[in-house]
Amino acid sequence: MRPYVDLHTHSTASDGSLAPGELVRQAAREKITILALTDHDTTAGLDEAEAEAGQRGIEFVRGCELSSQTPYGHADFIGLWLPRDIPAFEEKLAWMREARARRNAIMLEKLDELGLHLGFDPDAFPNLKSLGRPQIAVQMARRGYVKTPQEAFNRYIGRDRPAYVPKEACSPEEAVQMLHAAGAVTVFAHPMLLQCPPDWREELVKRLIPHGLDALEAYHSEHGNESVRRVLELADRCKLLLSGGSDFHGASKPSIRLGRGKGGFRVPEYVLDGLRSRRFEKQGPSANS
Repeated sequence: MRPYVDLHTHSTASDGSLAPGELVRQAAREKITILALTDHDTTAGLDEAEAEAGQRGIEFVRGCELSSQTPYGHADFIGLWLPRDIPAFEEKLAWMREARARRNAIMLEKLDELGLHLGFDPDAFPNLKSLGRPQIAVQMARRGYVKTPQEAFNRYIGRDRPAYVPKEACSPEEAVQMLHAAGAVTVFAHPMLLQCPPDWREELVKRLIPHGLDALEAYHSEHGNESVRRVLELADRCKLLLSGGSDFHGASKPSIRLGRGKGGFRVPEYVLDGLRSRRFEKQGPSANS
């Protein structure tokens, strides 16, 4: 069996349902040999996951995912091979987590006003600052307010729904600059999920290249064959590298498996050659340490 690659996953350090170490153990069970943990706005789970990966013989990639605001919704960016101990980057992440906590508190208040009482139960929400809507959706289903987490999005916390609260987010340029300045290989995550005109998407990508954008995530659980083709063509036109990952969250997205996504998803191993080369260009000899 060929090895599986997954460069986009989430743990309980943000909005996933598996602790970082358990995520790695699950990856081992799924025969994944190269794994990135890319939690939202935090690096808190990386050390635990990296230590477990070392025990399991999995090549581990330290990562992080940042959100940004556009006229068409959120554009997300992943940093891969994120170096350790970057105080300026961690300070900016702390600001983002505070903004996320403010949003979560307002969202929970709105749900409470609608009669959906989730409160601030520390057992349900142990990490409010890095909490995401998927975790809220899971708790809504567990409390019986909805049948499935997806129903929670459709009825209450999805965009334009009654308990939805917009994020306080930076611009795409700022997000890319943050990751680039930290020395990470910077990837535009699931670009086809941004509901915008194709010409606008391409214009955005070209605008971000001078700020440090390195790659487009062509291979993603929500990208069908047509979306993959369009991203491959866009990357070719813009001379960008390719990346891919399942965007595994666990219980809130039960149809997505680590390394395998859903349907016929798989990340081709060849994408690693370009990404590793770019890492060496950015980090030099330290990339091998």
